[in-house]
Amino acid sequence: MKKILFIIACLCLATVQAQNSNNEALRKLQMAEFAITNLYVDKVDENKLVEEAIIRMLAQLDPHSTYNNAEEVKKMNEPLQGNFEGIGVQFQMIEDTLLVIQPVSNGPSEKVGILAGDRIVAVNDSAIAGVKMSTEDIMARLRGPKDSEVKLTVVRRGVDDSLFFTVKRDKIPILSLDASYMIQPQTGYIRVNRFGATTAEEFVKALKALQKKGMKDLILDLQGNGGGYLNAAIDLANEFLQQKELIVYTEGRAARRSDFFAKGTGNFKQGRLVVLVDEYSASASEIVTGAVQDWDRGVVVGRRTFGKGLVQRPLDLPDGSMIRLTVARYYTPSGRCIQKPYDNTANLDGRTGGEGGQEKYNQELTDRFNHGEMIHADSIHFADSLKVRTKRMERIVYGGGGIMPDFFVPIDTTRYTDYHRNLVAKGVVIKGVAKYIEKRRKELQNLYKKFEAFNEKFEIDDEMLAGLRTLADNEKIAFNEEQYSRSLPLIKTQLKALIARDLWDMNEYFQVMNATNSSVDQALKILNEGKYEETIKAE
Repeated sequence: MKKILFIIACLCLATVQAQNSNNEALRKLQMAEFAITNLYVDKVDENKLVEEAIIRMLAQLDPHSTYNNAEEVKKMNEPLQGNFEGIGVQFQMIEDTLLVIQPVSNGPSEKVGILAGDRIVAVNDSAIAGVKMSTEDIMARLRGPKDSEVKLTVVRRGVDDSLFFTVKRDKIPILSLDASYMIQPQTGYIRVNRFGATTAEEFVKALKALQKKGMKDLILDLQGNGGGYLNAAIDLANEFLQQKELIVYTEGRAARRSDFFAKGTGNFKQGRLVVLVDEYSASASEIVTGAVQDWDRGVVVGRRTFGKGLVQRPLDLPDGSMIRLTVARYYTPSGRCIQKPYDNTANLDGRTGGEGGQEKYNQELTDRFNHGEMIHADSIHFADSLKVRTKRMERIVYGGGGIMPDFFVPIDTTRYTDYHRNLVAKGVVIKGVAKYIEKRRKELQNLYKKFEAFNEKFEIDDEMLAGLRTLADNEKIAFNEEQYSRSLPLIKTQLKALIARDLWDMNEYFQVMNATNSSVDQALKILNEGKYEETIKAE
């Protein structure tokens, strides 16, 4: 009884202290948390209660204000910071065994002699093969602090005994660029997969290398790029714009307007520019695309972008967790806010929030497809109030829900089937390539010394397709003759591209895949058939 009276006294004291803060909402929250923690009939996890309260509060705001615990924060930051610490291998799990696809060039594993095709079966004398260990657990064993050592047991094809390696972990780069190559004479292609700490540096390096090869025009591929750091987007847009041209500005209720201008130090301020986007191009991708379109600096090709125009500020909490709180909206140079609605009552400027619209927000891309927008450009209609004009040519563009491309490319539904989706989802395509490469790596390397010869002459044979069918049967994927025939060209392209990746790198992978990419094909037509000059004035 005395204990309860003491707790009640403390609760009253907490109430008095909260009252001094002159904030009724805060007083209620403090009193509720204190009461539950100290008076509830059963013992409670106070940290979990607080976490749940934070999550529920953020859910009332917008879809991009989020909470992450300490472990999630660490995993989330790695791709954007541009590196992690580990042994440096690309790998694939095949039949409960870690198969090395490629060691990272000049990385710790390559330095000690680990080769593509090796199977890592044990880490520090603990078996990882045949023990049903998750990929996350295996990665946790392989990663570790820089300069720490890890012992690996390796099985190599053609070698009877196991091999043993001691690898000193190091920082392993996570690259922002997937590919950069000359796609045709005088035309370069660069694909950016995220906007991280090293994006601008990687881009400039790739750009200059292509310019040395005679590049005059550039295709910048931002398809599927979900964004990243605001500063990385600003730095990339700076490569294309003239000095003092506005790239983006941000503004919020408590955040004053901040303008970000091009410095005029870019390396591609002249020359024709085509930007490729799709429905998964978001945030930082939309900043770059919006700046290019608003200044009539290039043309945009593809489908309407995702529509994320909210700026999050990371707020670090004492235990290493983080709140990412939306503090402002960003606007393109012409004043467009391209944030799509995020609740049932929002207009196209996305200015109201609330938990009720979260589900609708999440399924918005599905709704686009169902409404026909992915196939027909005229299926979306913007209100006249969202109409603005570009800065130089005064072309009409729209805000309020993603960036509409200058040239629409419908999604290709003819080659995608449920059978193909199941092959990809259950890892059959990846496993089929890994098995094929494991058996024929040396044969292929001897036969195709250069990628150009491989790209011209190599074809997926019936034996490999039969092996793929067997793997699919093992995964209990029901065979469908009509769907298989329809998806066969796509399956062959993916298999060939993955083989090229394993023999060379991602550059070669995208060279194969882009041969059948409708947006890439449209970009080349625009450059080659005078459509670029018809859309915007040539530089």
